[in-house]
Order: sequence, then structure tokens, then C-alpha cells
Amino acid sequence: MKAARALVLLFALLLAPAASAVEPDEMLKDLVLESRARELSRHLRCLVCQNQSIDDSAAPLARDLRVLVRERLVAGDSDDKVLGFLTQRYGSFVLLKPPVKPATYLLWFGPFAVLILGGLGLWWIVRKRPKLAAPAPLSADEQKRLQAMLTGDRKR
Repeated sequence: MKAARALVLLFALLLAPAASAVEPDEMLKDLVLESRARELSRHLRCLVCQNQSIDDSAAPLARDLRVLVRERLVAGDSDDKVLGFLTQRYGSFVLLKPPVKPATYLLWFGPFAVLILGGLGLWWIVRKRPKLAAPAPLSADEQKRLQAMLTGDRKR
């Protein structure tokens, strides 16, 4: 019985990444258009979640975008036209992989700039930190007390 449960759990975990937020009422009857819509949805960012595609997001705005993509495809737009429409409307940020161009340099190179500036700041702080003075040597009395502690002799 435990093996059957484990097997069911394993299959559920294997299928979990394939799950999406697309609801049955959104799907198109034309399988070719539906597959194009799903492919486009995987390349569009959910503007609410920001780290998921609209295909994976259950946010209401993601649903609206999925419906909009399907409407544009049914109207006869090509994939490039649909992406162009959404990019014009929402900016390059709507693409999960925006093109590298001057308008998106901050998206592409901003994290590296922050990392470099943070490293330089840390280097500058460490460099400017005052040097610690070397500890003064132990006096003869302190050395005797230390030796007594180390040997287990508790006499003073």
C-alpha cells in the first residue's frame, strides 16, 4: 500500500511542472491556434507575478493577457504581430526575454552593475577600516597564571 502511495505521489510530482493556469474556457477549439497561443504565453511575463509566464500564472491580469493573445490569433495576427502589439502596449518588460537594446539595458545589465557597485563599496569599506592594534604581550605574572590554568594548577 505504501508503494502505491509513493508511486502516485511520484507521478503527481512529475506532472506538477506541466500544470498551467490556463482554464478550459480560455482554450481555443482550433488546436493549431491553441498551440500557438500556448507557445506565445510561455514567452510573456505576468505583470503581476513578474517571475512567471502568463501561461503559468493564475493572476487575473495574466488571464486577461491569455485571452487577448487568443483573440489576436483568432483575428489572424501572426505571432510577431501579437508580440509586437503586447510590447507596444506594455513595453519590453512584458517579454520574459526582452531584446538587448538601449531601452532594455537596465533590465539586462542592471543586476551586474549593482553587484559590481556592491563589491566596490565593500572593498572600499574594508580598505578604509582602521587597522587593529596588535595585542600587548603578556606580563610575567600573566604568563605564570596562564601556565597554571593550562596545567590545571589552580594556585595563584
